[in-house]
Amino acid sequence: MNRKLIWKRVLIISAWVICLGGLITLMSFIEAKKGSVICTAVKVNIPGSQYFIDKQEVDHILQTTSHTLIGRKLEGIDIQDLENKLKANPFIEFAKVYTEMNGVLRVEVSQRQPILRIMNHYDMDFYVDQHGLKIPLSPNFTARVLVANGFIDELFTNHVDSLHTKLAKDLFLTADFIRKDSLWDAQIAQLYVNKDHEIELIPRVGSQRILIGNADSLQVKFANLIAFYKQVLPKVGWDKYSTINIKYSGQVVGVKNENMKADSIRASKAKSLKADSAKMEKDTSQIN
Repeated sequence: MNRKLIWKRVLIISAWVICLGGLITLMSFIEAKKGSVICTAVKVNIPGSQYFIDKQEVDHILQTTSHTLIGRKLEGIDIQDLENKLKANPFIEFAKVYTEMNGVLRVEVSQRQPILRIMNHYDMDFYVDQHGLKIPLSPNFTARVLVANGFIDELFTNHVDSLHTKLAKDLFLTADFIRKDSLWDAQIAQLYVNKDHEIELIPRVGSQRILIGNADSLQVKFANLIAFYKQVLPKVGWDKYSTINIKYSGQVVGVKNENMKADSIRASKAKSLKADSAKMEKDTSQIN
């Protein structure tokens, strides 16, 4: 083998060994220095617009105010234990704790994002987050999200849990679909489960209820609904139907408003009576 090539390989290997040795030495130095560093401050970062948990609550979980962290050596602080304590809070989705060489303990906290509030048939009240997990209400903050009530059997044991019933999962899928569409997010005010355990939508505009049944084929159902809004309601009026049934993906069925029919009958009768009265007055004048 070419001696020049051999020496080149030896030099490369030697360089890697030196670099690795230097890295190990540097890491040892950092760890040694870190072991002598005292925790001087705890900095908490909670991004986002939800306020289920605030810095004061995080400080309470970490016992910052009781000086169990500040003043201690960084090597004596159990980072994993602190993260586990934070994650035990039902409103915290993610927690990361780490230290810096200047003695600062950094705490990154990510809150759960609720997208639905369920009021079940047993007067239990809870949120469902963006991952479909049940979480309790907060004494600190009320989220402005869709509310679902009615004949809902999903139970809540006051701790983070997954959804168990198909109906609750359908409510979550429906709420998630609505929040991701700016039009429906602005138009739909509430979800209601009727006695047949079918989902109805309560709109902000119009007095009718929109029956979707379940969360199957939501894309098709809402496409049919928007077509109905654009092509039919402008012609007949927004109060023409008491219910718009879109639970069958292939059709839209409008159930007429009975109150409008009754008002129409009363108006027709009143018109008839007025005409009869006018006729009687005319006949009386002719007799006189």
